[in-house]
Amino acid sequence: MMANPKSRKILVDLLTLPTAPFAEHYVIDHILAFCERRKLADVQRDAAGNILVRVRQGRKKVKRPVCITAHLDHPGFVTDKMIGKRKLRAHWRGGVPKEYFKGSKVRFFVDDNWIKGVIKQVTTKLVGGTRRVDTALIELGGRSPQEVPSGTIGMWDLPDPAIRKDRIHARACDDLAGAGAMLAAIDRLVRSRKSCDAYFLFTRAEEVGFVGAIAAAKKRFIPEKCVVVAMETSSELVDAKMGDGPILRVGDRASTFTPAVTAYCHRIARTLAAADKQFTYQRKLMDGGTCESSAYCNLGYEATGMCLALGNYHNINRKTGKIGAEYVDLRDFDKVVTWFCELARAPVAYTGKDETLNTQIRDIEKRHRQLLRASRNEPC
Repeated sequence: MMANPKSRKILVDLLTLPTAPFAEHYVIDHILAFCERRKLADVQRDAAGNILVRVRQGRKKVKRPVCITAHLDHPGFVTDKMIGKRKLRAHWRGGVPKEYFKGSKVRFFVDDNWIKGVIKQVTTKLVGGTRRVDTALIELGGRSPQEVPSGTIGMWDLPDPAIRKDRIHARACDDLAGAGAMLAAIDRLVRSRKSCDAYFLFTRAEEVGFVGAIAAAKKRFIPEKCVVVAMETSSELVDAKMGDGPILRVGDRASTFTPAVTAYCHRIARTLAAADKQFTYQRKLMDGGTCESSAYCNLGYEATGMCLALGNYHNINRKTGKIGAEYVDLRDFDKVVTWFCELARAPVAYTGKDETLNTQIRDIEKRHRQLLRASRNEPC
């Protein structure tokens, strides 16, 4: 499977942007402009600010189209106020242990430039029985005082995206890499002009408890006819390695997903793998955390999940004990884009059943029916 330079540029452009929970506006503006350039007419926003894009081409009717989702935020800072000329206080939103903060370098995005600083101290609060970082006091660098307005997005002071061999390293792969895969799939579908029908939902504020996804599900912003596939990046596990292909998630830490939807995605992947020996994928229980799929299932949708194995989850480099860039495998990224496109083209209909398993059970029952009955009283 050849690398797609256009898809990778789409990914790099997205990974360059600043984002944080409840402060996804740069990414949202980028996606809306992206859709406008491709003349996509069916683009909606709900009251929570989520974006729903429908890509429909040709005459093919899909009764149960797929809705692929990803979130647009990443753990980060949002400034509260300046304290004097060189210090500021910022709210922290997301899950990173306290020991990674003090002394770490950060950057804030002001007027298309980054203003850098160092965390001097943090305050914490109790959230759901766990003590988490709440605010940080940051000392700004530079020779002259620099004003950082209230509401400015702050991220860890890490470089712009960089490709090294088969991996891309960035400030935030979780979950901008997932959103990037969706944009790359949209672009490929539009350019191909092949028949398809699919929805793509970009959600907000996942890192504080998938708030945007809950709002979209409760208000039925996702059409109820859809089956939902929530795309994530999930921390690499011993038996779920990056480079071995994108991962079909049977569940997360909180729940198992809708078996029939998982089976449907699996069926599509098997077909792709049979046609192209370079297409690899994995099917795993990724129980490192809880993702939006659990929320969708809980709120009445038939849903499953996919992910890319992620390195330095939430920028935590456990080998160094310091903040580091996240990274994913670009071969996995290219393959999940292909998977999304095939789901959108719906070569087989979703029936709400595991058709492969149904066939296997029917064949087994038919093969052994007579012997089972004949041996009910004594062995044959």
